[in-house]
Amino acid sequence: MSTVTSDLQLAIATTPVLDQLLREGARRMLQHAIEREVADYLEAHDHARDERGRRLVVRNGHLPPRDLQTPVGPLRVEQPRVDDRRTDEDGRRAFRFTSAILPKYLRKSKSIEELVPWLYLKGISSSDFPEALAALNLDGSGLSASSVIRMKELWRGEWLDWSRRSLEGKRYVYVWADGIYFNIRLEEPGAKRACVLVLMGATEDGTKELIALSEGHRESEMSWRELLLDLKSRGLADAPQLAVGDGALGFWKALSQVYPSTRPQRCWVHKTANVLNALPSNRQESAKHELQQIWMAATRADAHRAFDTFCATYESKYPKAAACLAKDRDELLAFYDFPAEHWSHLRTTNPIESTFATVRLRTEKTKGAGTRAACLTMTFKLVQSAQRRWNRLKGSTLLREVIDGIEFIDGIRHAA
Repeated sequence: MSTVTSDLQLAIATTPVLDQLLREGARRMLQHAIEREVADYLEAHDHARDERGRRLVVRNGHLPPRDLQTPVGPLRVEQPRVDDRRTDEDGRRAFRFTSAILPKYLRKSKSIEELVPWLYLKGISSSDFPEALAALNLDGSGLSASSVIRMKELWRGEWLDWSRRSLEGKRYVYVWADGIYFNIRLEEPGAKRACVLVLMGATEDGTKELIALSEGHRESEMSWRELLLDLKSRGLADAPQLAVGDGALGFWKALSQVYPSTRPQRCWVHKTANVLNALPSNRQESAKHELQQIWMAATRADAHRAFDTFCATYESKYPKAAACLAKDRDELLAFYDFPAEHWSHLRTTNPIESTFATVRLRTEKTKGAGTRAACLTMTFKLVQSAQRRWNRLKGSTLLREVIDGIEFIDGIRHAA
């Protein structure tokens, strides 16, 4: 038995001591995670400097302490304050740090059903749960050793049932696709990072739903084709009008085979990152604003002009950056043929990215073990919980017109 476990068992002798131990341990863990999140944000934007070379994204003390209600009692935490002085073209501050761990208005921790997947993905393996939870005597919170094991088995069954559900009568106007990788150490010898294929969709009334969540061999054409064919076999007969995704060729090749009428829209966030990676750091900030001029243009014609300007500016010195952008021109501008109210949803895979940002944050630092099946199950539970908070599409009443084939030019309904 480990020294830590022995110490915890001794602490159990008196409830007040145990409560204090649990709260202090939880507070320290949460505080450390918040501090790490801010440090990562500062590091990611260390290149942003003013004309005098001073950092534009800096830490500036702490926000007022916040009390959170958790299964182990109230916790007081302090979130570091981030001063992000980056501005847009008009000189206005356009960026702000938002914590994925501690959202602005959070006052109560996640439910037990969210806590267990979170702990598992943080690295606590199946064998660790019984000893740790028994030593901590957390039966009162619903986290006994046996209950965790039962929950994991139950959730595995829920995912399997969900993955086989009928899709008869379902119709998704738009879909978003991505392959999410998890930096967890897997139990299988020689196993690579877990890749989860994710497909989300918007229904006829604008509701966002998780359509599919399955393990993939990286993001291969075969894996995506199997996923799409499975959806079709379960009743998803109507092809989406538009699919949004990054540059993974596997998805686009599979989509053209299974739903050939679906139009492709490349994600501008991924494309921007790819283009900037082909530029030196001292040109990235200005290039990012120039790229923004393309996808924020009011009309397709304006977008093409901004597109041409960008390519002309960079193709001589940085041909790889210009070529990276130019090769997907049509797919990057497909959203202009859909209602302008929907553009903010269609230009990026943000519906997936924003949901999985928290899951990624919870897994990228972990050194724990786990199986692919457990990773998939725990991810399913976290996304299932997040889905309850997803917002409907703006301008959802226009989705019927998109389905009926009404023509939109530059986001405006075209009069016949």
